[in-house]
Amino acid sequence: MSEVDVLVPENAVRRMHLVLAERLRELGHDVALVGAGTRDAGSSTLDRLLRFERNVLGVRINSLLDVIPDAQLSPARPQAALRLDLAGGEAAVPSPVLAPLFSGSLSLARAAWMLMRGQLPNVDILLDATRPVAHAEPMVDSRLSLLRGIDDVVAGMVTLMVAAAHRYPESGALTCGRPSGAMERPIDRQLISAYLLSMTPRQIGGAVERLVSHVHRWDVSYRFHKGGRVVDTGLLAGEPWITLPDDGKRFYADPFPFEWEGRHFIFVEDCPYGSDKAVISVAEVFANGTATVPRCILEEPHHLSYPQVFTRDGEIWMLPEGGSGGDLVLYRAESFPDRWVRHAVLIPDRELFDATLLEHDGRLWLFATERYGYGSASDTLVVFHAPDLQGPWTPHPANPVTVDRASARPGGRFVRVGDRIVLPLQDGTDGYGGALGLADLLELNEATVRLTTPVPILSPEKTTYPKVHTLNSTGQLEAIDRIVRVRRGKRRGTL
Repeated sequence: MSEVDVLVPENAVRRMHLVLAERLRELGHDVALVGAGTRDAGSSTLDRLLRFERNVLGVRINSLLDVIPDAQLSPARPQAALRLDLAGGEAAVPSPVLAPLFSGSLSLARAAWMLMRGQLPNVDILLDATRPVAHAEPMVDSRLSLLRGIDDVVAGMVTLMVAAAHRYPESGALTCGRPSGAMERPIDRQLISAYLLSMTPRQIGGAVERLVSHVHRWDVSYRFHKGGRVVDTGLLAGEPWITLPDDGKRFYADPFPFEWEGRHFIFVEDCPYGSDKAVISVAEVFANGTATVPRCILEEPHHLSYPQVFTRDGEIWMLPEGGSGGDLVLYRAESFPDRWVRHAVLIPDRELFDATLLEHDGRLWLFATERYGYGSASDTLVVFHAPDLQGPWTPHPANPVTVDRASARPGGRFVRVGDRIVLPLQDGTDGYGGALGLADLLELNEATVRLTTPVPILSPEKTTYPKVHTLNSTGQLEAIDRIVRVRRGKRRGTL
């Protein structure tokens, strides 16, 4: 256990400071919040813009930027092993010090300015103001709300800072070689101008689009392949795709094909329009390409998706995403494909998303993204391993493996392509569900996790194909989903 002082503005202790301190305490560190100067000069304008969204636009969120008026501060400890400077870099304190940079600036206002202009900030952690030791590309789920967007960036910063502090001095011995010169923070006039001239028009456009279209909805398409899968070629070329039919009142997503006794099934997330809770449904696909209408086979009080179905130990299992329920739950088919029972909680009390199973070198592995109560569920890759399916499941020491909107969240099963092991990964650069890439697993053991940079899936014309979200296949059947814009009242079309 090490002593860590977290330097915070004396007059603006925020929820993010408390969350960061608590997460380090959970890892065994002795943490104190220490007042160090006043708030960043640009934060007052940023706070006014955030209050505008709350009070005028009605954005409701339990934000990491909320000021906590009665937070308990402690005196600085000369013997502290490490200091985390979240007060803007103005305090003169002994080394070693870790501090965040937001796209090259000590000020969070720069990240806000970029978000308002439609750009995506990154985060670096610097040791003693010179040596970058960690880097993140946080996912921003909402591009039309400054309050929600900046919260995602701050959540990514907190996760990165916790990891860097917990690994110090190991992390301090490395450099990730990114920032060089510090960027100036934007002045108040620039912040206001960016909100009025860039963000406000996009907010209006988004409101109009939501009135006429189902914005957050997906198509599931499938085909019988002849050995040339998307994962083999990187292209959507080949046999034509068939769209899974619906009743115009719901969307399907996260397709997982499964073959059983010569029959073909596709398990999907099934979400009615206007609902924030989906169920798991199944459709049967026949040899002529037609399919039944998906029927519900699993429902919980919380949202379910990503119905990963597999066989092991003579049983058929499902490991769906249920992150909002707080546990990773394994289900067993009591009567396939219609009746499933909760079998075990594999990993309790963690918000894990799209956990994807792999058997490798005599162990089982799970790749997933994790949300620590705040921020996006799509940028923080974590890995667990176990001797068998029942566990115990052990967090990998490299967690979080990465904080990256373009290469963290799984988008389908691991696939073996010759000697390669390939994992589809979601790319949220253009928004959630914006694209899908294929990454090779280079190294995986109890000390190291290494993947290649994902290669985007391309259209038949070999141009980047946007809005693909999930890719899965069996021996004969292949399925994808994609974002589509459909006018309200219309049924989905074909690919």
